[in-house]
Amino acid sequence: MISIRKIGVIGRTYRNLNRYRQILSVLLKYGFDNILELLRIDQYIELGFQMLTRHRTEREERHTRAERVRMAIEELGPTFIKMGQILSTRPDLVPVDFIQELSRLQDKIPSFSIADVRRIVYQETGQSIDDLFTYFDPAPLASASIGQVHRARLLDDEEVAVKIQRPGIRRIVEVDLEIMLHLATLAERHIEELAHHRPVKIVEEFARSIEKEMDYTLEATSMERVARSFLQDPTVYIPKVYREITTQRVLTTEFIDGIKVSRLDELDAQGLDRKLITRRGATILLTQIFEHGFFHADPHPGNLFVLPENVICLLDFGMMGTVDRNTRELFVELVDAVVRRDEPRTARVLLKLTLWDEEPDMRLLGKDVADFMGEYLYRPLKEIKIGKLLQQMLDLASRHRLRIPPEIFLMMKAISTVEGVGLTLDPDFDMLKHSEPFIRQVKLSRFSPKRLSSDAVSLAGQYMDFLQEFPKDLLEITRNIRQKKFTFMLELKNMENMLATHDQISNRISFSIIIAALIIGSALIVISKTPPLVYGISLIGIIGFLTAAILGIWLLVAIIKKGKL
Repeated sequence: MISIRKIGVIGRTYRNLNRYRQILSVLLKYGFDNILELLRIDQYIELGFQMLTRHRTEREERHTRAERVRMAIEELGPTFIKMGQILSTRPDLVPVDFIQELSRLQDKIPSFSIADVRRIVYQETGQSIDDLFTYFDPAPLASASIGQVHRARLLDDEEVAVKIQRPGIRRIVEVDLEIMLHLATLAERHIEELAHHRPVKIVEEFARSIEKEMDYTLEATSMERVARSFLQDPTVYIPKVYREITTQRVLTTEFIDGIKVSRLDELDAQGLDRKLITRRGATILLTQIFEHGFFHADPHPGNLFVLPENVICLLDFGMMGTVDRNTRELFVELVDAVVRRDEPRTARVLLKLTLWDEEPDMRLLGKDVADFMGEYLYRPLKEIKIGKLLQQMLDLASRHRLRIPPEIFLMMKAISTVEGVGLTLDPDFDMLKHSEPFIRQVKLSRFSPKRLSSDAVSLAGQYMDFLQEFPKDLLEITRNIRQKKFTFMLELKNMENMLATHDQISNRISFSIIIAALIIGSALIVISKTPPLVYGISLIGIIGFLTAAILGIWLLVAIIKKGKL
């Protein structure tokens, strides 16, 4: 289990401090020194920060802020790269303009040695590689931030792919998470613009996500769950999991010798049907979303292989999405409202489907929805690309500070990705038309006798619970009022920032009073010619004036540094 400690006096260990310096250096390199200044890092990291050279480079002129964030993340290593990749699926946590840039993050991590691989396999399974495999390729097939994959052969000659977790990655992640949490806490405390995006929550969410991704048994379970869902479908193939050689840090699955869906020349050379592959791939994803409610959230070309007879094989189940029945129905209603050009219903459903801190101005939202719908009003349905439509809808929601829930965004991203792959294989592919039977089925299922009876029973049960609990709750409220135990809880948001500003103002006023007192006192001492005297002027008075001048300059510099006079 990954644990995040808050960095305090005890937490300022050498490993934290050394890594902290590296992180600060990279942030300075990419022109984020203004943010570090606002965070007041020097109050917490006493050593080395003053030695870092403050400079702005040409990167600030050549690259946007989002691009510089991506470049900094790539240089900061595995934990930050993985965080960026996960956050690229979370528009509820990060601004939309950063989503596309974070989606470009690539793992550029060198592979680790076969000696480390042997040691980890033995630690996890209690057996050596030679005891488990007749052949184990020392050169990895692929290497990423969390682990790398090797090709091997079991004792019964079955070909397998073995994913090994990177040595020491858990310790690296823990250190980076501690520093991330500290920076997020400072950002929430000192920078109002960033506080709106809840950076502490972002780090906590990331910690939970990476904890799941670092447990390979969860990925194995996801593979088996999807395989069971498609057990009767011959058009889908999910690699077999070898549980006896699968642990939290080692995942062993069947090796797939197929053709990547992006290799069009090889598909054509093997006589495979690109149009059929496109339809099957889209059907697999839509079935997972609208029927199973559990879907592969990263169906990019590298995770889609084609086997003989146009069978689709899914790989890499590290990122999965889950969507409940109610959310599926709301999503279908939203797409249906857009396709039918129903502006009021689109605005209402969008509001139901999103999260917000304050309800948006419905008049402005309605106007933006009308403008959005105007782009599609006179277009034929076959010209509407669902990926672009969903992206514009995401931008619209962001403008009104409506946060798309992560499961909805994962669904939108998966559909957009599959549509993009489909158009590469078949330029005439119409994802919206292909989705119509699934959308229609979801809409009709709401009115099926089984569903209506189930909803009626559920509603009756809730009503009975209310009738049973309401008298008790009412008696409890009456008793508390009679005994004067009834209290109101008042929550004041952003109170910490206001109190911090109030304290700062109070300190400055107190400081100013002290300076004024020093000036007046020194003047009285000089006038009264209190000894000792220097050239007929009281030395104590001179010292008082000098002290007041130094304190005054100090106060002025602090005010100017803050940017407010």
